[in-house]
Amino acid sequence: MSSNSVINTKMPIGSTNNNSSSGNSSSANQPSCNNSNLRGDRNSSVSSNKKDGQQQQQQQQNSSGITSPVSSSVTSMNQQQQQSSDTANSNANNEDNRGGGEQQQQQQQQQQSGRKRSYSSDDAETANNSATTSTTSAQMSTSSVSISDGADSRRTSRRKKARVSEPVEYKEMDEQLANLSEEDYASEEEKEKKNEKEKEKMKTEEPEAESENDDPTVAISGLEGAAFQSRLPYDKITSQEAACFPDILQGPPTSQKIFLYIRNRLLQLWLENPKLQITVENCLPQIEPPYNSDGPLVMRIHAYLDRYGYINFGVFKRLKPLPVKKHGRVVIIGAGMAGLTAARQLISFGMDVTIVEARDRVGGRVATFRKGNYVADLGAMVVTGLGGNPITVCSRQINMELHKIKQKCPLYESNGATVPKDKDEMVEREFNRLLEATSYLSHQLDCNFINGKPLSLGQSLEAVIKLQEKHVKEKQCEHQRNIIELQEKLRKNQTLMVECKERVEDLHRQWKTASESKTPRDITADFLVKSKLRDLNAVCKEYDVLIEQQKEIDEKLQELESSPPSDVYLSSRDRQILDWHFANLEFANATPLSTLSLKHWDQDDGFEFSGSHLTVRNGYSCVPVALAEGLDIKLNTAVRQIRYSATGVEVTTTNARNSSSNSMTFKGDAVLCTLPLGVLKDCVRGNGVNAVQFSPPLPDWKTAAIQRLGFGNLNKVVLCFDRMFWDPNANLFGHVGSTTASRGELFLFWNLYKAPVLLALVAGEAAAIMENVSDDVIIGRSIAVLKGIFGNNAVPQPKETLVTRWRADPWARGSYSYVAAGSSGNDYDLMATPVCPNSAATGGPPQPGNLPRLFFAGEHTIRNYPATVHGALLSGFREAGRIADQFLGAPYALPQRPPVATHVT
Repeated sequence: MSSNSVINTKMPIGSTNNNSSSGNSSSANQPSCNNSNLRGDRNSSVSSNKKDGQQQQQQQQNSSGITSPVSSSVTSMNQQQQQSSDTANSNANNEDNRGGGEQQQQQQQQQQSGRKRSYSSDDAETANNSATTSTTSAQMSTSSVSISDGADSRRTSRRKKARVSEPVEYKEMDEQLANLSEEDYASEEEKEKKNEKEKEKMKTEEPEAESENDDPTVAISGLEGAAFQSRLPYDKITSQEAACFPDILQGPPTSQKIFLYIRNRLLQLWLENPKLQITVENCLPQIEPPYNSDGPLVMRIHAYLDRYGYINFGVFKRLKPLPVKKHGRVVIIGAGMAGLTAARQLISFGMDVTIVEARDRVGGRVATFRKGNYVADLGAMVVTGLGGNPITVCSRQINMELHKIKQKCPLYESNGATVPKDKDEMVEREFNRLLEATSYLSHQLDCNFINGKPLSLGQSLEAVIKLQEKHVKEKQCEHQRNIIELQEKLRKNQTLMVECKERVEDLHRQWKTASESKTPRDITADFLVKSKLRDLNAVCKEYDVLIEQQKEIDEKLQELESSPPSDVYLSSRDRQILDWHFANLEFANATPLSTLSLKHWDQDDGFEFSGSHLTVRNGYSCVPVALAEGLDIKLNTAVRQIRYSATGVEVTTTNARNSSSNSMTFKGDAVLCTLPLGVLKDCVRGNGVNAVQFSPPLPDWKTAAIQRLGFGNLNKVVLCFDRMFWDPNANLFGHVGSTTASRGELFLFWNLYKAPVLLALVAGEAAAIMENVSDDVIIGRSIAVLKGIFGNNAVPQPKETLVTRWRADPWARGSYSYVAAGSSGNDYDLMATPVCPNSAATGGPPQPGNLPRLFFAGEHTIRNYPATVHGALLSGFREAGRIADQFLGAPYALPQRPPVATHVT
C-alpha cells in the first residue's frame, strides 16, 4: 500500500482487570469499552481509476510478477458487471442499509457513478457550510458491494472496502532499481521544468494543516449544514419523522416544507452554540416569518428533536431547571457511553435514573492510561470523521484536544528494511482486487455457502488466491506450449531449408555442367541451360523466404524466452506484505478474517462520516468523565440478576470486588441493559463467574441474535519512553511479520501523544494468543521489533508499560462487535429490540398490556454505526427516547397522549 495512504480502521480497545503494567495508575487497571472506528484502513479506503476490462486483461498478460486475481475469470466478471452494477448496488443498499441513516443512503445513490470515499479527505471537513454541503455530502463514504466499472465498490477500512484499481504491472527487481524514481530517469531539462511547475503549484495551494493548534472541528453554517451534521436529509422527512408527525405527512406539500424549515432552523440554532440549551421561548423569535406563525408546531418539532437527541444533548448549560417531580424510574446497567448518554437524556425528560457499574470508573471500553506526562488510550482511540458525528458537538462542549492523524505510514520488514514504495503500492492494489473479487463472488454470483455452511471472508480470500495461483500455473503451461509450437515450426522450417539447400546445390551443378558444354550449342542445349538457371533462381527465392520465416520464428522465441510469465502469483516477500494488509483488516474488524461474514462484513460502510480521522490527545476518557458528572452512579456494583414483569423490574447486585457480600436490589419501571455483547454471550451460555441471569430468560429470537453476532478481540501494548527515537512527524508505522500465522503480532505502531509513547497493536489470531503470554515476554518482543527497525543502540528500555487483555476482562469479554459468518445487519436490529415480559417466540411490536420493560443499548445494537463510540452514544439517545415515549408519553404527538405504563412507587 502506498505509504501515503491513511490507516482507517475500527479503533482498538484496550486492557482488562488482569492488565499488568510497570507502575500504571489505578485508573487504567481496568480497561474498557466503546470503540471509535477507524475503519477502512490502508486496505479499504483506496481509490483509483477504472480501466476497460479487456485493457486490464491485456496488461495483466504482458506483466510479470503479481498477476491480478481479476484476470481470466474475474476479469470477465467485471465486464458482465457493467450491465448489472446499478441493480446490484440498489439491492445491496436496500438489504444492508435498513433502519435509519436516510441522509447517507441518499448520498450513496447520488454518487454511484461519482467519487469514492477517502477517509483522509479534508474537503469533507467543511461539509456543513451551506454553500458546499450538498457537494460534500455527495463525497461521503459509500461503498458498493459489487466491483462494476460503473459504480463504486469497497472496507478499506474501511473501515476497509475494496475499490477498483488500475491493472498491476509487476516485476521482481533489486532494491536499487525498486527505489528509483521518475526523476532518476528524467533529463536535466525535464527536471528544471518540473521544479518550475512545483514552485508555481506551491504558490497557489495552501499547505496541509498539521500543527497542534489546528482546529479540526467542522464549520457549521446554513440549514443544509445543520441537517447534514445531524445525519438528516435537508429536504426530506425521515421515516421516523413521518411516524411521529402523520398529520404533516398527510397534509399539503407546503406543510412539509414548513416542517423541514423549522426542523433545520432549530438544528442550526443548537449547533451554533451547543454549550447552551435551546428552548422554544428563546428560539421562536429567531425563526423567520411566516414559519414562526404556528407556535404549537414549533413546540412539537422542538419536543421531537429534544426527545431523540438531536438537540440539547451532552454537557451544556440549562436555561430551564430539571423537573423537581420525577415520573418513572429507570435502572441502567453499565456506565459506558451508551449508559451515560441515555441517563442524561432520561433525567432531562424528568425520570429518576440510577446507573450500576461493575468497574471502579466510568467509560467502559473507553479507558485511558495516565501516569505523569504519559497518556495512552487503551480502548477507543480515534474519532472517525466529524461530518455528521455527534462527537463533534461533544468536542465543543468538553475539552477534547483533537489532533488530525497524519496519513503517512511506512512499512518495515522483519529485517528492518523499508518496503519500497512501488512494491507497497502494487501489493496494496492486489489486496484491493482480492476484496473486489470476493465481493463479486458474494453479491453477483451469490456464492455465500459451501456444503450448507456460510462462507467467511477469509475462506473466500484464500480461495481466490489459490485460483490465482492456479491461473499463474496455467499461464506458465500456455507459455511453454507456445514455445514448443514455435520450436516445432522452426524444426519444420529448418528441414525445408536443408531440402531447399540440397536442391540448390543440385541445380547449380546441373546448370554449371550444361553451361560448360562446348560452343556453339544447339538450341536444345541452350534451352537446357536457361531452364536450369530459371529453376535455380526459383529455389533460391524459396530459400530466402525460408530464411525470413526462420528469423520471425527466432524473434518470437526470443521474445517468449526473454519475458516469461511469473512463476509464482505471490513471492514470499509479496505474501508477507499482503498479510500485513490482512492483519490491518483484522484490526478493523477485531477478529480473524476466517470468522467474518463474506456478504455482510462491511454492511455499515455506507454510513461512514466525512472528514479526517482524529485522535484525542488528552485521552478519550475525558468524554465519559464529563458526561458522568452529576449522575447517580453506583460503582463497583456488579449485576447478578435482572427480573422483569408487567409491573416493573428488579435488578439484584453485589459488590464487584466481593461477590459474597450482601446483595442490593434496585427497583424501577424499566431497565436499560448496556452490557457488552461479550458479557451477553456469557449470560446466554450460562458460563462465567459474572454471568447475569435474566428472569424470565431472554426469548429465543434475542438469544439467537446474541449467538450469531460476533464479538472480537484487539489488544494493545503501551510503551512509554524517556525520548522519541522514531520520526516525530509520523503518526503511524507498520511492521511486516515473517509468517501468515504471526501477521497480526505488533503489526502497527501509533505515535499520537505529546509524550514519547508508542501504542503497538495486536490483531487477529495473535490477539487471542498473547492473552496467555506474560507481560515480560510481550514487552521483550515489542522492544526486539523496534530494535530491528531502528537499531539496537537507538531503542532504550521503556519507563512504563502496559499490556491489555480485553478477552479476559470479565466486564467486557472482548473489544467490539463484528458481523460473523452466518450473521447479518438484521442481528443488530434484533439486538436493539426491547423485550416484553411475556415475549413471543419472535420479535415484533409490543402488544397492549405487554409493553417492554427490558431495553438494550450499546455499539452492538446500532446497525448503521456498530463498533464505534458515536454508535454507542446514538444508541443511548435512541433508547432514552423510546423509554420516555412509553412511560411519559410523546410531547410531539397530536393530540397529546397520556402515559401508558404504571410506575413503581
